[in-house]
Amino acid sequence: MRHVALALLAALTVLTTLLPARAHEASMAVMTLREVEPNRYVGHWTMPPADISAHPIFPEHCTWEMPQLDCGSRGLSGPLSFTGLGKNQSVATIRVVPREGDTQAYTVSVAKPVVTMAQNPGTNPAVWLDLAETYVNLGIDHILLGIDHLMFVLGLIWLVGRGWPLVRVITAFTIGHSLSLGAAAFGIVGIPERPLNAAIALSIVFVGVEIVKLQRGQIGLTARYPWTVAFGFGLLHGIGFATALTNLGIPQSTLPIALLFFNVGVEIGQLAFVAAVLALLWAHRQANALLPRWGAAMPAYVIGSIASFWFLGRL
Repeated sequence: MRHVALALLAALTVLTTLLPARAHEASMAVMTLREVEPNRYVGHWTMPPADISAHPIFPEHCTWEMPQLDCGSRGLSGPLSFTGLGKNQSVATIRVVPREGDTQAYTVSVAKPVVTMAQNPGTNPAVWLDLAETYVNLGIDHILLGIDHLMFVLGLIWLVGRGWPLVRVITAFTIGHSLSLGAAAFGIVGIPERPLNAAIALSIVFVGVEIVKLQRGQIGLTARYPWTVAFGFGLLHGIGFATALTNLGIPQSTLPIALLFFNVGVEIGQLAFVAAVLALLWAHRQANALLPRWGAAMPAYVIGSIASFWFLGRL
């Protein structure tokens, strides 16, 4: 089991060398449309896209000439898409601020490139289905593309093993990041982004140190109090997850449902990753495969070095 975990950690380490210090952040863009006359809007980027050629694709009956949008008598309703989603741009949100009523937000992503806009979204089932699908996919993308988060979870698997101890540790980590994700999304708690990202990197350094201690036969803090450590670092990582929502400027009226489905997506992605690791561990036991003895400690030191580099870069 330890050898397969080492191989997985080594693979993730190779991936980290291809990623910037802000490894878990998606490339986002946010445009705000403010209604100035009935069905006429003025738009501006509150968070410009990474790809300057990217732009929204509004319903066919709307006329869009930056910064003006005119949707005529039919109003702002119909399919919304976005060009340039892919390598340089993963998520884009259009915030609609009407002259009367609540602000609405529509998010498109690589996994959900088209959503439905409606003048009365609260009564339109398609809008709510789009909302659920969008934020579940966003949560899955955020955790599976977050190499730093996956490295931390893999470290927990390595340190704890399998069976019920692993279930309890992953559950504690889930409870921790779910609580802090909700608190941060609603503005109850908050940490400046750079120190937060640096602390997340430092948590990976901590896991690397704990792995080295385990190899030396020492009982580290995680071995003594695995659930407490997982819960504590879960609180930290959850605030990091929340940046994916807060940066999109989701209105308060939509935030609870977006938060719920985003968290569901994070859990689906996390459980899929854990299941994949456990499947590889099972295959390892069946094959009786071993890595050379000299390679046992190298991945932990390499991961610690990469995470240390992230820590300094994020500061």
